[in-house]
Amino acid sequence: MANELRVGSTRAVIFDMDGLLLDTEGIYTAVTQQIASRFGKTFDWEVKQNTIGRGARELAEYVVGALALPMSADDFLVEREPLLRAGFADAPAKPGAAALVRQLAARGVPIAVGTSSSSAYVEIKTARHRDWFNLFNVVVTADDREVRAAKPAPDIFLVAARRLGVAPHEVLVFEDSPFGVAAASAAGMQVIAVPDPAMSRERFMHAHSVLDSLNQFDPAHWGFWGATRES
Repeated sequence: MANELRVGSTRAVIFDMDGLLLDTEGIYTAVTQQIASRFGKTFDWEVKQNTIGRGARELAEYVVGALALPMSADDFLVEREPLLRAGFADAPAKPGAAALVRQLAARGVPIAVGTSSSSAYVEIKTARHRDWFNLFNVVVTADDREVRAAKPAPDIFLVAARRLGVAPHEVLVFEDSPFGVAAASAAGMQVIAVPDPAMSRERFMHAHSVLDSLNQFDPAHWGFWGATRES
């Protein structure tokens, strides 16, 4: 990959949430298509792939423009709000997510969530996963008072690292979107991409590694402890 690996220097881990820890992207897709269908539009992959990882405002502006919807970004956000809330409560965990979080926490590795979601949405999405989301030392959302800009700006990750008490270069980030990888890189952190299978791997050239699933991650390889991760 393009960035220099610093295996062995990592002390903490920051996870994105949507599409990485929780399988919520299908919910976003269904809701956006429901809105687009009212105007005879199709929210296909060509548009969808450019929304993953964006903050709510940026996403709304992009979708409204790309699909030429006869509504404002504000109208789009208002209309999708109740639809998203109804779907988020049942969002399942992504393969390997809960097991990896539990393993890192058990070993005393500082862990955080750095998400473009709002704090209100995080509460809904994680309600059925409290047992392992409560293991995170820090959760930073896009509407955090210290976050001035959403991804691809580095703010979310830098705030998370500061609250974990580690330097940016000591952090390993897991992301599923090009915007998230760009944010982690801008923060001076190492980043592993776990993208949607439909996403071109060429969009993740700035990641240090690309995995098909969190199940493939080996903490020992990254210097977190001496034994290979249990299966």
